[in-house]
Amino acid sequence: MSDRPGLVVGITGASGTIYGIRLLRMLRRIGVESHLVVSHAGAVTLACETRLKLKDLHALADRAYRPEDIAAPIASGSFPSLGMVIAPCSTRSAAEIATGVTSGLLTRAADVALKERRRLVLVLRETPLHAVHLRNLLTLAELGAVVAPPVPAFYNDPKSIDDLVDHTVGRVLDLFGLDGGTVRRWAGPRGRRGRVKN
Repeated sequence: MSDRPGLVVGITGASGTIYGIRLLRMLRRIGVESHLVVSHAGAVTLACETRLKLKDLHALADRAYRPEDIAAPIASGSFPSLGMVIAPCSTRSAAEIATGVTSGLLTRAADVALKERRRLVLVLRETPLHAVHLRNLLTLAELGAVVAPPVPAFYNDPKSIDDLVDHTVGRVLDLFGLDGGTVRRWAGPRGRRGRVKN
């Protein structure tokens, strides 16, 4: 692993566990240490959406922590990190972070990212959004979080769901100055480039 600080990854119970899984795999491939916390609801969704067991998901990370372990290193601002990505992020987790009333390690780690002025990216998976969701997201944006719903891009001519997921996760890594090698950069209508090879 690199000497640079790692990235904290949270996975909540929102649909879209594949985003967190793919993020962990990309971080490993590019040599960035990952620190994972999966909420209890996230573990349930993992079982519903994939064939992975929680131990398999933990194995994709360099360090994994129990969701109730508020004494974990990532719960402290003294722990160095690049910041945190929650992928997917539920509206419940977003609400906890927006209000500062955290119920476990995942939202505490996000609160730490905000208070330490580190990058916090929320891959929010919910639609449609009602007024309370939108107010919470505005609060988070005002606090410095980046709300990055997994909205698919089509200019890159995706051929599969994997292409859509990889592009989204690659764009999330862009927010940390990291290149996952999966983003086909827009070069204008006359400058279309070939697909990035993994």
